[in-house]
Amino acid sequence: MTDSRRLPLSAKVFLVCGFYLVALGLYFILLRPALLPEDPRYIGSSFEAIRAALPGLERWLGLVFKVMGGFMLAAGVLTVLAAWRWLAKREPGTFAALAVAGAASVGLMSAINFLLHSDFRWLLLLPALLWLLGLACYLRKR
Repeated sequence: MTDSRRLPLSAKVFLVCGFYLVALGLYFILLRPALLPEDPRYIGSSFEAIRAALPGLERWLGLVFKVMGGFMLAAGVLTVLAAWRWLAKREPGTFAALAVAGAASVGLMSAINFLLHSDFRWLLLLPALLWLLGLACYLRKR
């Protein structure tokens, strides 16, 4: 097993990113409401009007978010594995895989939340910046 004190900084950064994704996935699976207070505001409606027009929407969205949470959790577990086992060994393809995974997960999430003017957009920029920091640390170590 790899000694965590001997892990490169990039691996430690990606361990944080991976655990963040695991926690976010669990939040989406267990706690996230189908509609956040910002959602009706973005849609230009009210909770009451949305519920009246689409009575099954919240039940359906709840299931959609559980699926999304499962994918987040899975991505987090794989990120932890990559950080713990592959980054320290500089396995071929690890950088490319983490770059694509970061762009498709926390990068896209952050960008969309800025497009939506989400209340959480600045907070959700942090994981994307942390991911970029991990990639930069990996490249710097070369």
